[in-house]
Amino acid sequence: MNNQSLFAAPEARIAALREQLHHHNYRYYVLNNPEVSDAEYDRLMRELAELEAEYPHLVTPDSPTQRVGAPPAEAFEAYRHRVPMLSLANSFSIEELRAFDARVKRTLGRPPEDAIEYVAELKIDGLGVSLTYEEGALVAGATRGDGTEGELVTQNLRTIRSLPLRLRGARVPHVVEVRGEVFISHEEFRRINAEREAAGEPAFANPRNAAAGSLRQLDSAVTAGRRLQLIAYALGYLEGVRFATHQELLRALGEWGFPTSADSRLCPDLEAVVAYCREWETRRSEVPFDIDGVVVKVNSLALQEELGQVSRSPRWAIAFKFQPTRATTVIRDIRVQVGRTGALTPVAVLEPVEVWGVTVSRATLHNEDEIRRKDVRIGDTVVIQRAGDVIPEVVSVITAKRTGAEVPFVFPEACPVCGGPVERPEGEAVARCGNIACPAQLKRRIGHFVGRGAMDIEGIGPAQIEQLVDTGLVRGPADLYRLTPEQLLPLERMGRVLAEKIVRNIAASRERPLARLVFALGIRHVGEHVADLLAEHFGSLEALERATAEELARVPGVGPEIAASVAAFFSQEATHALLRDLRAAGVCPRAVETPGSPVESPFAGKTVVFTGTLSRMTRPEAEALVKRLGGRASGSVSARTDYVVAGESAGSKLSRAQQLGVAVLTEEEFLGKCGVSRDE
Repeated sequence: MNNQSLFAAPEARIAALREQLHHHNYRYYVLNNPEVSDAEYDRLMRELAELEAEYPHLVTPDSPTQRVGAPPAEAFEAYRHRVPMLSLANSFSIEELRAFDARVKRTLGRPPEDAIEYVAELKIDGLGVSLTYEEGALVAGATRGDGTEGELVTQNLRTIRSLPLRLRGARVPHVVEVRGEVFISHEEFRRINAEREAAGEPAFANPRNAAAGSLRQLDSAVTAGRRLQLIAYALGYLEGVRFATHQELLRALGEWGFPTSADSRLCPDLEAVVAYCREWETRRSEVPFDIDGVVVKVNSLALQEELGQVSRSPRWAIAFKFQPTRATTVIRDIRVQVGRTGALTPVAVLEPVEVWGVTVSRATLHNEDEIRRKDVRIGDTVVIQRAGDVIPEVVSVITAKRTGAEVPFVFPEACPVCGGPVERPEGEAVARCGNIACPAQLKRRIGHFVGRGAMDIEGIGPAQIEQLVDTGLVRGPADLYRLTPEQLLPLERMGRVLAEKIVRNIAASRERPLARLVFALGIRHVGEHVADLLAEHFGSLEALERATAEELARVPGVGPEIAASVAAFFSQEATHALLRDLRAAGVCPRAVETPGSPVESPFAGKTVVFTGTLSRMTRPEAEALVKRLGGRASGSVSARTDYVVAGESAGSKLSRAQQLGVAVLTEEEFLGKCGVSRDE
């Protein structure tokens, strides 16, 4: 029996599973009309993952299993677009739209009374990308960059569930470069910022910044956790298929598996375009993501080609920009909120005003420097906006409306909650309460500690935390583990069954994985991902406590700023007291197993890249072996790479390694260095 017949059955089953999963992804993420339950989808995905682990040579880049993220990259490669990604000219009024229509007709030699057919689409405020497919398979994805050259972020783009890894349908082109917009919904934006705030990290200013920051993560696993979305809207380069109109092109994009705007409209003339723009300027709050205008395009592709471009913008398209989401109101007071890390944030209490369908009564003033820069005073008439249509903020002061009764705001020298000292480290914009026992900080720290990504203690929400802290039952996280049902019963809306359940939930959290506890401690700049990195690298809480800033900075994915923050946290006496208290309360996180002796291994501190197909183990198994031996597995080759392990059919990574003079190992040489014999 030959090898081909041996693998025919698994190869056919893997191909069938991939086709099924691509179909279900399309039904769920593009059509919003799933055909199977989540449990059935998960079952199919597990079966595919198990088969690919057993037959790693059958894994392909377009497999649905490849969306979860790859090892962190060291840098993004430059990518030159086949066809430049042009920018659009803007119009800010209906008159300017009419002037655009007149220019189109003049250029085409048409009389003013002729009607030009247009397509109008909502303009998403996101990040432009190009996606290159060859014979239907995604081979490259890049950011717009300067329009001529962007950054290659293919692995990050693969994590977007709605993006097809392989094109569907009958008319699939030989080569096509699809243009699209990557963005984040308002709901996801709020979730990401809540997570960043919980980790002591600065919040993103708006969804566009969040999308851009997520797409440019060197660690694609972080991108995978951000729930990016994509809408395709145009083509750059095309081989093998022709279209007559832009609307026909949009239909083809949908047939190929791309999500496209459900709100685009074919307009027979400019008056229909004007009606569309006016309609959506009033309806923009209905859209669950940021839009900042309408894109208007000549529908005929032949006319587009005839019109051409000027400078870096096409003559056949224009963006109509909406008026910003702003309103005018009066500041009644300025109050300071205290966050979990002690950060003091000034908040303007406003005369309630409606901004695009939402009543706004508070707006952030960010920090003391912003108040001074804008010269914001209590009693001022101000312009506010919903930043990214989500977070209200004070934009500017209308000084012409001052009466002299306005009161300058003096930033407090003592914490408004506990009276503790306020400190502002040199070079930072944020002032902080230095009292670790501050009730405001404590309530937020407890909320973070019990949260889903941390110790995951169900049943303890903001209302319970408020009462537990105010009654003195909880003065720190360890006190949670000493609570009894009898102590909980006096709390509002608390019965015996619920009290006993909460106590059981608390007890069950004593042995959560180490990464959960590291995140729960609320170390500044340490989110869930960094907590995972630290737990995996050090293996135990005791080893992490002893680590110096220099040792921490050597952990892949942990930079100097995070390292300094972690080292400072574990050097404080208050931290030592907290950890002693937690241990006394029985909190014993599960340590990460680190078999072997990394210090003595030939891969300790080394960066290893795998390319080609391995015969003795799967690539994930090989990468895990490198990690156990104290090394780091990377997905890209650079001058900092120590070894490239080349299996069968090694590709461009091998060529890159040879160009840079990086040591290349065969699979057998790699296993020999690891101490794995041929018989194992």
